[in-house]
Amino acid sequence: MSDYSNLIQAILEGNYVKCVELTNEALDEGASPQDIVSSGLQAGMLIVGDKFSAGDFFIPDMLLAARAVTRAMEAIRPRLSDSGMPALGRVVIGTVSGDIHDIGKSLVAMFLRGAGFEVFDLGTDVPSDTFVTAVKEHDPDIVGISALVTTTMPGMQHVIAALDSAALLSQVKVIVGGAPG
Repeated sequence: MSDYSNLIQAILEGNYVKCVELTNEALDEGASPQDIVSSGLQAGMLIVGDKFSAGDFFIPDMLLAARAVTRAMEAIRPRLSDSGMPALGRVVIGTVSGDIHDIGKSLVAMFLRGAGFEVFDLGTDVPSDTFVTAVKEHDPDIVGISALVTTTMPGMQHVIAALDSAALLSQVKVIVGGAPG
């Protein structure tokens, strides 16, 4: 299958049932997992990102599209392992201690999964030592730290300091995000 327009449309509609169905059809027809990911799922999410930037899509639209891609990736994942296509990298992501907001973090995690990263989502209200433990356990390339409110922003520095104290900071790239203000 070289035409992924229906798959892309299902992503844009946030129709995860159709997205999984079309993904499985493509696999059954002999399409490579890599082709489905790059020409279908990633292409669809790029359009979603463009529509969001243009103001045509909103956070709920992005969440639905990301869920559709995540479900399709779950169908593809076993065959990706068999095909020898490695993950683009490993990411540990979480929201700092004291912060229970997770929409932004969850969106980022879904986009990363859809792009081919292996993501370990620690959830919300995550203590610094849990980030350290997760880095030791999963050996990620990237650590994503989220905080939504200004009162929890110092938690980002605490996570970075904890990674540094554990001699792990030099082994990862750290991405911080959120919307404090």
